[in-house]
Amino acid sequence: MPRTALRVCPLCEATCGLTLTVEGTGVTAARGDKDDVFSRGFICPKGASFGAADSDPDRLRRPLLRRDGRLEEASWEEAFDAVAAGIRPLVERYGPHAVGVVLGNPNVHTVAGALYPPLLLAGLGTRSLFTASTLDQMPKHVSSGLLFGDALAIPVPDLDRTDHLLMLGANPLDSNGSLCTAPDFPGRLKALRARGGSLTVVDPRRTRTAKLADRHVAIRPGTDALLLAAVAQVLFADGLVTLGALAEQVEGVEQVADAVRDFTPEAVADACDVPAATIRELARELAAAPTAAVYGRVGASTVALGTLTCWLVDVLNVLTGNLDRPGGAMFPLSATDRAPRPAGPGKGFALGRWRSRADGHPEAKGELPIAALAAEIDTPVRGGGAGRDSVDGGPDGGPVGSAPGRVPADGGLGESPLRALISIAANPVLSAPDGDRLDKALESLDFMVSVDPYLNETSRHAHVVLPPPPPSQSPHFDFALNALAVRNQVRYNRAAVPLEAGRMAETEILARLVLAVSDGGPPCSSEAESLGEHGADPAAVDALAIDRALRKAVADPHAPVHGQDPGELADRLTGESGPERRLDLMLRLGPYGDGFGADPEGLGLQRLLDHPHGIDLGPLRPRVPQVLKTRSGRVELFPGPIAEDLPRLARALAASRTPGGAPAGLVLVGRRHLRSNNSWMHNVPALVGGTNRCTLHVHPDDAGRLGLVDGGRARVTAAGGEIAVPVEVTDAVRPGVVSLPHGWGHDRPGTRLSVAAADPGANVNQLLDGTLLDPLSGTAVLNGFQVTVAPLPRAETR
Repeated sequence: MPRTALRVCPLCEATCGLTLTVEGTGVTAARGDKDDVFSRGFICPKGASFGAADSDPDRLRRPLLRRDGRLEEASWEEAFDAVAAGIRPLVERYGPHAVGVVLGNPNVHTVAGALYPPLLLAGLGTRSLFTASTLDQMPKHVSSGLLFGDALAIPVPDLDRTDHLLMLGANPLDSNGSLCTAPDFPGRLKALRARGGSLTVVDPRRTRTAKLADRHVAIRPGTDALLLAAVAQVLFADGLVTLGALAEQVEGVEQVADAVRDFTPEAVADACDVPAATIRELARELAAAPTAAVYGRVGASTVALGTLTCWLVDVLNVLTGNLDRPGGAMFPLSATDRAPRPAGPGKGFALGRWRSRADGHPEAKGELPIAALAAEIDTPVRGGGAGRDSVDGGPDGGPVGSAPGRVPADGGLGESPLRALISIAANPVLSAPDGDRLDKALESLDFMVSVDPYLNETSRHAHVVLPPPPPSQSPHFDFALNALAVRNQVRYNRAAVPLEAGRMAETEILARLVLAVSDGGPPCSSEAESLGEHGADPAAVDALAIDRALRKAVADPHAPVHGQDPGELADRLTGESGPERRLDLMLRLGPYGDGFGADPEGLGLQRLLDHPHGIDLGPLRPRVPQVLKTRSGRVELFPGPIAEDLPRLARALAASRTPGGAPAGLVLVGRRHLRSNNSWMHNVPALVGGTNRCTLHVHPDDAGRLGLVDGGRARVTAAGGEIAVPVEVTDAVRPGVVSLPHGWGHDRPGTRLSVAAADPGANVNQLLDGTLLDPLSGTAVLNGFQVTVAPLPRAETR
């Protein structure tokens, strides 16, 4: 008999509630959960295809182990034995930083991806961390860290109460939102307009979101920072600055006024290709709205001035009095966040505490640019001649997250290239610049582990592949995305389907991985010994995490369990597994928690299980000054690194004024598809085809000038190489701009992606050589770079 099970969708950031139909051990249908406290029944094509994605026959079911150059199925014991034997000797010989860790975007959608990577990094003691953040959101983390002292304190637009939304480089009708968790984003925007509010979209493409807007500003790609600086200049010049309730909590306003003085609307109009009168209207509408929020995403973030753009987004929210007030840009408070503490100065946020070995890129939020990954593998030791095999480096001795100002001459990572890589839910061969170089670099590694359900363009290089089960067989809790939600709420689902025989829970996979890499020889971090040895009970990893969290809590005078016995508290935790007990702990000590009995009405795991459709925790509430962790305890509106980077903005403006300074050729931007999420969905038949195609959007004027025809093919060339793509002539892009989606290029041998390989598309990131980065955040410039386009005879493929 069919049965139903509730599940929050893990396929994008919207986190919509689903009602699954389960027959036997398979999901046969998915519909929106009308009783879900957050999504209220909304569903998109990805959620409707949950069952197809879950049961994809190309998903790996058993570990793969490389034997004699071939990947073959192996037992879990053999796989983890190989991991321990492959990683530990390399750590002992070359030091912990010779082992890199790559974390992909899907990690934020799983319980395992939230709970175990920090323990893995600690066990290894490595600083060689690369994540998808430097292909997407790192500029926002950096600007938030500099403004508020906490890189995770990201304000989101209060969509349900705002009167005016100014949106840059975002297309939530296709993406479902990004760094702004909002089920039914389209419905929320329509509700904004229905209640008399207004929506302005700044985007070089006439997206589905732009079509919904009251005003669409077709800006020249990459110039958003100039536009926002000019809006700020108008606010100062016209006397429209008002800090509202934050007046006593902000410093640096006068310095910002001086910094934007020369960026008048008339000065930036040609560079942005936006009339000065329009820029003034944008500023005055923003200031006049009863409440307003400025929101920028991927198109405004993954550009050469990405961090400056993200900084200016919140500068405008501050200058108009809209930061931290209902209807403005507000700070969510998730159920597993730290409970609020008394306001006061914090440690602040530092950049460049260590640098990449090969090219000297500074870290940001503990991460190195993923665009630098290939160089960290294939660049030999500096000083001449020594190949990879002759390197005999060692650790520099510094712990992860050590204080700034003590970076050794080697950048803090030792002299050895990366010898081993652990990739978790990541496919950087497609997602990072210059996949061809990275492809060759991965082949040269001494050892590689991939935690991935597929044999894809990256995992095909691994010596060990550890496949997690499908989503239906895993629990779900949104640790990261609830901290970005437009309404405070909490939901948890246990696995909808029992774990299939022969599979291993993803939480256990990562716990065993932590044990495998932490075992043997002198410990590479202070935590290695206490984590246990390879082969130990993986529950020891969760027990250690619980013990440390409780010991920290009972020592905190502001915690509800201050002075209590951590062992007794641990005995009171509920849950069927170590991960559930950790969730129970975080809920009980969180801002809505029961404090282990201090508040009988508070949250704990059992209360959450008793409310299968979730618990609504109310609208966003003002959180300043408690949210601030800057050294001053205030919003630092003009931080030093921003001041040091502003000359680049001035140079961009100056270049636009010189003959030929504005781009004369074509500029490429990406685009999102509603039925896709990076490269995840291209192996699900129901989500392939239709509008979800890898085509080059070209304006009719440019097509006519270049001799391109709709349905024909074109060669696109840039610094990193060239690709061949089908042409789609459309006025959805402005003249001078072409657009290609991200995540395609499934044509490399050795993968097991039958559907994706049948319609591989082209990898747009192969056009990049990895040298174009936003210097403050290390984020790859994936939008707004120049390309050349020429027609290609149908017979040619390259």
